[in-house]
Amino acid sequence: MPWSNTDPHSSFRTVPPCELTLPSLRGTLSLDFDETRGLVPLCMMVFDVLNLFPCSAWEHTAKTLRVDGWSIVSGDAERRGRAFPHGAWERGFFGFSRSMSLKLKSRPEDFEVDELTGFPITDGPFAVYRLTKQSLGTPEAMTAIQQRWQLARHQLSYGGLKDRHAVTRQWVTIHRGPRRNLEQTNFALIYQGQAPQPFTPHDIAANRFTITLRNLTATVAKTVIDTLPVLSQEGVANYFDDQRFGSVGESGEFIAAAWCRGDYERALWLMLAEPNVHDRPDDREEKQILRQYWNRWPQAKDQLPKSSRRSIVTFLCDHPTDFRRAVGLVRQDLRSLYLAAFQSYLWNDLLATEVRRYAAPESQIPMQLDQNTVPFYRNVSDEGRAALRALQLPLPSARLHFEEDDPRLPLYEEVVAKAGLTLRELRVKYPRDSFFSKGERAAALFPEDAHADACADDLNPGKQAVTLRFTLPRGAYATIVVKRLMAEMS
Repeated sequence: MPWSNTDPHSSFRTVPPCELTLPSLRGTLSLDFDETRGLVPLCMMVFDVLNLFPCSAWEHTAKTLRVDGWSIVSGDAERRGRAFPHGAWERGFFGFSRSMSLKLKSRPEDFEVDELTGFPITDGPFAVYRLTKQSLGTPEAMTAIQQRWQLARHQLSYGGLKDRHAVTRQWVTIHRGPRRNLEQTNFALIYQGQAPQPFTPHDIAANRFTITLRNLTATVAKTVIDTLPVLSQEGVANYFDDQRFGSVGESGEFIAAAWCRGDYERALWLMLAEPNVHDRPDDREEKQILRQYWNRWPQAKDQLPKSSRRSIVTFLCDHPTDFRRAVGLVRQDLRSLYLAAFQSYLWNDLLATEVRRYAAPESQIPMQLDQNTVPFYRNVSDEGRAALRALQLPLPSARLHFEEDDPRLPLYEEVVAKAGLTLRELRVKYPRDSFFSKGERAAALFPEDAHADACADDLNPGKQAVTLRFTLPRGAYATIVVKRLMAEMS
């Protein structure tokens, strides 16, 4: 399966063909790739191939592939990754280095999350549960609970989406839910009592993380341990991490951008038909059918199995061009995720601009996220550190009303304009139950009650494992803290 740079005007050096040997898959994948231009095509090809195989086979490769000194490591909970050339580590990229290969989430127990709350359990119509899950996403767990107990989707409420490839514990309420437990292969739902209101994101006080980093040298392990308390004082740029953008498909186009423009057909196509690296086999098949029979709704309906996509196609059979109402038939929680992804992407761009303003160039550490490159900061001036600690950035949307002389207005207009919109256009007109979030987010996060210790790595002989324990406020990403720790190596 070769890939090579075919641009005759390119000056990039082409690396000789190499092989990725995957023992658990009983095969070898041969690749040609360009050292610079071909990085992302190489990586996406590799991970597209890996995603054809069962998760167990991928996990058996320890989530690390090495090619002639390169390391390609899982980039987040969804088995995504990137490759970077020799020396890229020194430029601040995370997880890819000729000399070091961090392993995160080698097994689910290496990443644990406990949702903390002061939610009152007294009396009322809402049954309260503690959900413990492993190797399962929160939406999938909710679907399993809904189907097992034959509930309506609106009866269930929870605070946040927790990592799939992890062991997580969170709170769930069900309106008039059963006062009993439910246990299945990947989760346990334990009844706690009753409450007068549903559990929502605002009820999360914080999240407590226990994270094990593996395959570290003694030097790297010591640096991680020494750096964690520094971050508690200095802070970390509070970016939304890659998990937030899982709804972005192969085109890289945000669903909400088309939605805001009023291009309902494009938005619907992105929702229902665009390939995505996270697609399960049945999703891939249904999306392929829709791409093949788009705008030929009776034929598409005949080919599709019974599913939510088929229900929307059934509506389009009777209303073949009413994409506006068809968008409204997509599950409300999914529509909210699409809006959150776009808004978070824009907010990250705003924060990146502010970090560059307050941190001198020599204090910036570039980091590659799935959607863009953003700077971390370190060793900033006292003035810059105080400014970042105090900075609260409003979430961008048309619901913001800046005064004409507000110095933030040009920044927000510039960032939104990059997406081809104006700030006034950053809203959706239909359906009425979908809207961008309103509020502010802190520019910096500060890990609390932070501890780290090292021991011999039982999965990687001769290497060390470091276990991190820290608490973050609601909405902050522990993987951002990990990336900042690893950036200290640059």
